[in-house]
Amino acid sequence: MRRRTEPGCGALRRGRTPARAAVALCTAVLGVSVALPARAATVAMPGAAAPAPYAFDPGARTVAGATGTAGAVRLDPGRTYRSSLPADGKRYYRLDLDATATAYVSATAVPGAGAAVSSSDGLKVSVQDADGTLCSSGTTHVGPTQSPHPIAAWAARETGPGTYVCRRAGVYYVVVEQRDLSAPASGDWDLELDYVSEPALRQPGRTVPPGAWNSAAPQPLAGDATRREGGAGFATASALGQGVWQDAIRPGQTLFYKVPVDWGRQLSATAELGGSTGGSGYVGTAMVMSLYNPVRAHVDDADAGYSGARASAALDPLPPVEYANRHAVGSRASGMRFAGWYYLAVHLGAPVADRFGQGPFTLTLRVRLSGTPASGPAYAGRPSPRDVFEVTAADRQEAEAGAEAGAEEGGGGGDRAVGTGGAVPRADGDGGGGSGSRSEGGGRDSRAMKLVAVGGIGTGSVLVLGLALWTLAARRHVRGGRAG
Repeated sequence: MRRRTEPGCGALRRGRTPARAAVALCTAVLGVSVALPARAATVAMPGAAAPAPYAFDPGARTVAGATGTAGAVRLDPGRTYRSSLPADGKRYYRLDLDATATAYVSATAVPGAGAAVSSSDGLKVSVQDADGTLCSSGTTHVGPTQSPHPIAAWAARETGPGTYVCRRAGVYYVVVEQRDLSAPASGDWDLELDYVSEPALRQPGRTVPPGAWNSAAPQPLAGDATRREGGAGFATASALGQGVWQDAIRPGQTLFYKVPVDWGRQLSATAELGGSTGGSGYVGTAMVMSLYNPVRAHVDDADAGYSGARASAALDPLPPVEYANRHAVGSRASGMRFAGWYYLAVHLGAPVADRFGQGPFTLTLRVRLSGTPASGPAYAGRPSPRDVFEVTAADRQEAEAGAEAGAEEGGGGGDRAVGTGGAVPRADGDGGGGSGSRSEGGGRDSRAMKLVAVGGIGTGSVLVLGLALWTLAARRHVRGGRAG
């Protein structure tokens, strides 16, 4: 997503325009600062100080879902879209597919502000052909935190050996709906849709999952923690490599992180919630860590209760990333089917605030990558987006230097209205509880992050920046007049 430079800003950099350029620049920056947060949908947090925003991909195109197949908007691979989902009824979107590529579509649902949710509230995504034949479907529920937070579900039209339906070229439809088995749906939800296309292999691969692999639970990684702020959505997820990382989280908030996992590598992750300095009682499911793969397909969850003492949640052992994992039974193994960015979404339930205060609470992530990197499969074409199923040198660099990149380019914190509230927990992990795009073509670069960073600048900071620029411009203008 390319940022357009205002004429006044360019003139200011050239030193040819006096204070008016600084004013124009200040106005432009203020406009961005006001406009960008409007992209974030707020999630209700009972008992918390402020709502936590979900940061939608700033490059997402807004589309309206159709109430039936007629008039369904076409989705293009490698693109991200923003839409909405009513409390009752389905929404349809169209895919135009050939006979070889596999199409993955995920939907991230964000309950509206003030939404009351139950553990059975859920999101269902299906893909069907023009005759209504179901290709696949997936459902994700809010879960036992009973706290409104973003949830993602996915479905696919798969091709290749071992598939028996939906193999013809033609028109297909993505169907998205709310699911609640016990009560009426909890109001309209905002949606973020992500569509990834995977080409066929040059030569047919095996149709059985890998055999034995190391399924022993690894010891959590030890060592000093490095500060790294999580993002408020998939698009602003903060990059993590192997290591111990520390953040802060408030009740009702969901933080997103991403880890580059190469072919042949095995991922393990543990989330730890620091102890509280006040409050009492017990929250049965206080924290949930969800793992999503590069197409935002849900892989697994880990959760923990909270009594005010340190608590942790660890993902069960996952197989090394391999193409043939897609033939395994169950989402945990089959989800580890390609290399790329894997996402960790950590949610702290809103009920924690009722017993232990507003926070922020210390959050520590221990990420381990084991195994030997291997060569990926020989695809017959390019995925869309083209780098989605590989780990590049730039990805590794981002994971290693993500703390610095996050500070300079927005990271995940630029659009976080809650964040740490200015309170940074102690490095020992205790205390704090009782205190205080993808671009159009799908490129995962920093340009969208910079927009988010600009959006996170406070109005006061912008005014100070504008005044400084005004002074600088005036001085340059005076020097230019003397030189003339």
